[in-house]
Order: sequence, then structure tokens, then C-alpha cells
Amino acid sequence: MDKHGNFTHRIAVLDQELCQPRKCGQECIIYCPVNKTGGECIIQRPNDGKALISEDLCTGCTICVKKCPFDAIVIVNLAREIGVDKVHQYGINSFRLYKLPIPKEGSVTGLVGRNGMGKSTIINLLSGNVKPNFGSYDKDLEWDGVFDKLSNIELKKHFEKISTKSLRTSIKPQLVYLIPKIFKGTVIDLLKKYDERKSRDLLIDELDLKNSLTKDISTLSGGELQRVAVAVAASKDADYYFFDEPSSYNDIYQRLAVSKVINNLAKDGKSVMIVEHDMSLLDYLSDNVFIIYGEPGSYGIVSSLQSTKIGINNFLEGFIPTENIRFRDKAYKFDISSANENMVSSTSIVNYTSIKKTLGTFNLKVSGGKIHQGEVVGIVGANALGKTTFMKMLSGLEKIDEGRLDSEVRISYKPQYLNQDIDGDVRSLIYSANNGQFEGSLLEEQILIPLGLKKLYDKSVKGLSGGELQKVAVSLSLVREADIYALDEPSAFIDIEDRISLAKFVQRFIKAKGKSALIIDHDIQLVDLVSDSLIIFDGIPGVEGIGYSPMTKEIGMNEFLKSLNISFRRDETTGRPRVNKEESRLDRLQKKEGNYYYIKK
Repeated sequence: MDKHGNFTHRIAVLDQELCQPRKCGQECIIYCPVNKTGGECIIQRPNDGKALISEDLCTGCTICVKKCPFDAIVIVNLAREIGVDKVHQYGINSFRLYKLPIPKEGSVTGLVGRNGMGKSTIINLLSGNVKPNFGSYDKDLEWDGVFDKLSNIELKKHFEKISTKSLRTSIKPQLVYLIPKIFKGTVIDLLKKYDERKSRDLLIDELDLKNSLTKDISTLSGGELQRVAVAVAASKDADYYFFDEPSSYNDIYQRLAVSKVINNLAKDGKSVMIVEHDMSLLDYLSDNVFIIYGEPGSYGIVSSLQSTKIGINNFLEGFIPTENIRFRDKAYKFDISSANENMVSSTSIVNYTSIKKTLGTFNLKVSGGKIHQGEVVGIVGANALGKTTFMKMLSGLEKIDEGRLDSEVRISYKPQYLNQDIDGDVRSLIYSANNGQFEGSLLEEQILIPLGLKKLYDKSVKGLSGGELQKVAVSLSLVREADIYALDEPSAFIDIEDRISLAKFVQRFIKAKGKSALIIDHDIQLVDLVSDSLIIFDGIPGVEGIGYSPMTKEIGMNEFLKSLNISFRRDETTGRPRVNKEESRLDRLQKKEGNYYYIKK
């Protein structure tokens, strides 16, 4: 029972990696009020000396949370009624999941939430790789015990199929770069091996894999590997399909192709579930969604089923009205006006003439332009058109064959592909990048803490997740003194909340510092949110790239969406851009008016 007399369900979670008993004074044990009165709420584990917290004895005072020098402890009080919905827990003081999303035949169901909320647990449970234990992590429940705990008829039927091994599942994993370690051979060899639905030729055509068929799996680019993984998952004959972040590494054209493949599975009557952090794509693709909320790495709670529009809006608001649950203090809103463009200075930081560059058989030409003080320039276009090369030329990392910059500028560049093969922890990496002490500094307060890096200081760089590594890389680029900050695909592996927070932070940072930024990204929502102006790249991927002069965001977005043959509208509640369904009334009306970005009021 909490201080207000409400019955609660206590959660005490310890981050095993962050807990370092040899480096601290065991503050959690010393300052615990229960321990001071002779109890044993927090003790040391006999095998490694790390903290062991009794959830039954814990009063929820959170003193241990505040005293831990490594932010290794999370204490949460949940309503008792939520506690009875616990589906799985991995062990004492470890992550636990409450409720499960329900697969729906003939539809695409999206999961909306942050990383670390139980996505992997959901995949393992619904695919039958892990049997739910309902919190009894020290027991192995028989299937009859599992069925007794399940009240939902659809879920019970799903797990009955798992118990009889009659449920066929197909999973497109998140970490597609691990595929070459598992399979040796060419793309066509892999596709032939799993072509149970005899759909190989159609998938090759839809996902533009013709030129990749004879390539060895180990030589594929990230985008090729992602589309091959989607093709393999879609070609299996299954009842339940799960696609984990299918957009990563792909450009917007390729993302739309992937969407078509996934939608076709649902049209064939299959149950399809996706996790996707590109909110525009998730909105376009999903028939309905479940929100997953909680505390990353500690616990996750699955909401009731929501329509796609209402579910995503509720997620952005941080409030689920039907359940009277507020899971975030702030709401995310999108600025519909062009106020940001008016904050851009007329003073240019750099002017450049038409630029040409040849790399082997690839030719790049970029029209001249200028980048202004306080301006964030979004760079959009298909993969392999020279966007990264252009950014590197401005950064001085690539030599310009023809053309010139009118002035020397300092550019801090965050590359597209990140190097994780670095010894040491995050603190040491930031220290070396900043050439000195940073803790307690203005730099830490203005950049590192807002981007959520403080909790990562003691983590090994090699042990970081993709999203954590991305945030470290972005932070390292921003701590350097520069005139222009060039960020190549900063949204990769980062979840929805962090993408929005990152976009808003970069905008504020650039305006406050009077600097400029170039941002390449395939998440249209992020580009729409962060950019003042756009540079569009066109051409033939891998052969010829054409970059146009910077244009206003409204004109640029309209031109870019027209090239994609898709139209956007603004959500009336949150202001977020939404993709119109193809051939819908709004889609036809906007295209007829030539207004692909959104209808002007």
C-alpha cells in the first residue's frame, strides 16, 4: 500500500551492467530505511556482491535510486490491478512484461513504444520460443497452467497452437547484419532455401533485388540485407509474421516497397505484427496498434487495441484515455507553421558553386547554394545518389573535382555507419573527444544530459545497443566546436520518442548557438520536424546523382513527395504528418491540386 492508501504492486529492477559494487560505497544498502531498522530489504548477492532487492520489503521510498552513483536501480509502484496481468519475468530484480498484444488475422498490427519495453519478449512469447511464466520465474509451468492464466480467448487459441506445435511463425529480425554469420552463400541461394510460398520471383521484383541475386550475402549493403531479410520472412508459409524494424537502412522508396510486401501478407489472411520507429511508415502500414509503455529495461505494459490514428496520437500525448493512464509527463506536438524558417539568419555561413565529383563509374553534380546561420538543412533522396558524398565534400573529407566553397568552415561530421569496435567505456570516449573533463560542465548540461547519455557513462562502447550507440555518436559530433554540424542518418536504430526529442533538441541547439546543420535521413517525419529547408537528390542510384539547390521546406517537401507519388496531410490533433492512403479521397484531391505536402487552410 502506498502513502495514499492505495494498493500497489512494487517493481525493483537492477541493471546488472551498471551495478558496480567494487566502485561504490554500497550506498543502497547503507541508506535503505528498512535496513536501518534491522530489516534486509537490500543485501549483497553472495556470488558477485551486487545488490539484491526484496520487492516485498521495499517501501518504495526510492532513496536507493537517488543514492546509487551509477543509476543502476529502478523502483516503481504500479496499481495492484496491473500487477495481476504480469505475463513474464526473467528473474529476480529483472525485466517483466504485463499483458500481451493479440495477433489479428488478415491485418497488420503495429507495436508503438520505446526501445527496452519488451518487444523482444513479445516476439519470443508469441512465436513460442519462450513459454510465459506469469512471474513465476523459478518454475516451469505446464501448458494447462498457462491456459488457466489466459483470459483472452484469441490468445488462448494462439498458445494452444504453440503447445501442439501447429503454429507456423516467420520472424524478420532486427539485427539483419548478423545474417552473414548464420548463412554462407548468395542471395538467390538464401531465397530458394526458404521459398515455401513460391513467391520468390514476385518478391525479387517488388523489393528490387534483381541486381543482388548473385552477390554473396557477406557483401550486401545494409539496405540490400534488410530487403533480403524481408523477402525471406515473407516467402515462408506461416500463420503469424513478425517484422522487427523493416525500414532500417532503406530509403523512402524502398520503405514503400517493403510496406506493399507486408500489406499483401495481411490481404492473404495472415496475422502480421510489426515494430517500426518510422512513425509515418507505421501509420501508413498498420490497421491497428498496441501501445507499449513503462520504464525501458525495467518493465513494459501493453495497452488495449487502438485504431492506428488514435493509438499513435495517444502515444504522442502520453495518455491513454480509455485506460486513464498517463505514462509520460509531456506531450509531443508538431509545429504546423513555418516559424522556424523565420528564425534563420540572412547571413550565410558558406556559399558553394556547382560541385562535381566522380567516384569510379558514379558521377555526382550538385547545384550551387548557400547555408545560412541558424539553418537546419534536410537532405532527402534515394540511396546511392551521393548525399553522403556531398556532405563529406563540404566537410573536407572528400576532395571536390570541380567547383569550390567560398570559405573555410569547421564541420563536425557524424557518419552513417558507426564504429563500435572501441575499447573502453562511454565516459572515456567522451573525454577523448572533448580533450578533457566534461562532467559538471556546461557542455554536459546542454548536450549530454538532454540526449540521455549520463546513464551510459559507465557502459562499454562495445556493449551499447544500436540506439545507444547512435545517441553517443550524435552527442560526440555536437560537443565539437564547429560552424556546421553534419549528421548522416541520426534516426537509425533510435525509437520514436528519442527521434522526436532529438529533432527538437537539434533545432534548439542550432538556433541558440547560431550554427548550421545538415541532416540526411529517410524518416520523413523527422525531416519535416527538424528542417528549415531541403536539398533534394535525384538521378540513377549508383550511376548518377543530381543534387538541387536548397529550397524552402514547403516547396521541397511538395516536390519530393510528388516524386514518390504519395501525399501527406496534417493530423488535426497533433499536427504530425500522415501519409494518405493511396487513391483515398484526400489523396486524389491533393494530387489533383498539386499539393502533395498538405492541404493549405
